[in-house]
Amino acid sequence: MTSMIYDDKIKNRLKRIEGQARGILRMMEEERTCDDVVHQLTAIRVAVDRAIAYVIGNYMEQCIRDQVIKGENTEQAIQDAIALLTKSR
Repeated sequence: MTSMIYDDKIKNRLKRIEGQARGILRMMEEERTCDDVVHQLTAIRVAVDRAIAYVIGNYMEQCIRDQVIKGENTEQAIQDAIALLTKSR
């Protein structure tokens, strides 16, 4: 696997997820309804899934671009990305 350069866009996504998690803890301390808490947990799950897709998409783009520039076969980068997607489920 290739090292990645992570942009501010993904870092900001994760900071928002972190804020959502803190918000859920606060909701629990305030004894909010189960429905409210589950709704927010679901929102975090969706946000994490989107972050994973973003990271894998950028990985594919970076790796394939690097391999094309080097004149190498891109098949391994594609297989690695598929393995990451499978692992994330």
